[in-house]
Amino acid sequence: MPFIKNKIKNILGKKFDFQIGFIICGTQKGGTTALDRYLRMHPEICMADKKEVHFFDNDNFFIDKKPDYLKYHLNFSPRDHHKIIGEATPIYMYWKNSIKRMHNYNPDMKLIAVLRNPMDRAFSHWNMERDKKREHRSFWKAIKDEESSLLDTEHIQDRTFSYLERGFYSDQIKQIQSTFNNDQLLLLQNESLRNDPNKVLGKVAKFLSISSFETVEHVEIHTRSYPIELSNDELDFLHIFYKDEILKLESLLGWDLSEWKDKNE
Repeated sequence: MPFIKNKIKNILGKKFDFQIGFIICGTQKGGTTALDRYLRMHPEICMADKKEVHFFDNDNFFIDKKPDYLKYHLNFSPRDHHKIIGEATPIYMYWKNSIKRMHNYNPDMKLIAVLRNPMDRAFSHWNMERDKKREHRSFWKAIKDEESSLLDTEHIQDRTFSYLERGFYSDQIKQIQSTFNNDQLLLLQNESLRNDPNKVLGKVAKFLSISSFETVEHVEIHTRSYPIELSNDELDFLHIFYKDEILKLESLLGWDLSEWKDKNE
């Protein structure tokens, strides 16, 4: 009973006359946890009480097309000194209908996505699921199974075993661009966030119209060596699988992704 009373007290003590102004919407295993950590250091930013709120990808909240945004706002505790409120749920960029749902909630929403080499992202994703005991297949078996699934005309999204599909960034970005204005989307490279976080945070501050970040030290989160390395066959498969996708991204974003294309060759 004391726990329930305290929970009710905390809810009643919150103010809900606010709107979420930005979301780190992607990509999973792309560096969003590090970015979330950096943003929590800024005094003008209120991040959600926990990373990964999972509101706009929860289909149950949108069954009657009348979502209860109070359930969403319960995840935030803004204070008077905060100028903007945000959260980080990296599945949003990938999950069908999430982008439209965010636009319906706030058409002025600003979105941030951190893109990582899709080959590295896929392997990191598989390692995470294996560590969580949800994946028992070898990486080779898992990606070959998914490749077959992607060719199925009745293919449906899988929030867990989507190692390959999540790496099709170009279609996901085009979906965002067809819904939001271009100046509402900030795309970052994982390598830049790792190698020069202060430069990246400068871009974020300008994008969110807030004061500059104080200088930060690079933080390593969820970084570790894997007990199993990619085989040559797996590397060759991934390189071929994503070759056209990386070319599409270079054309779409104007980025030089030679490091992605040349990696592991």
